Amino acid sequence: MRLGATELLLILAIAFIVFGAGKLTGIGKALGTSIREFKQEMKNPEKEEEKKNDGADKPADK
Repeated sequence: MRLGATELLLILAIAFIVFGAGKLTGIGKALGTSIREFKQEMKNPEKEEEKKNDGADKPADK
């Protein structure tokens, strides 16, 4: 099942009515940022592993 242009416009119109213009732009910006970060993490997964390993080497405070 694929969404055509008509279906996408209908979904956008309903979202515009429900959320309003101000919130819709914020949601779009957050979604775009999330997708960009996800793509960067998929390209460079070793950076996250380095962060995890750096924290594991430190002794725990008591």
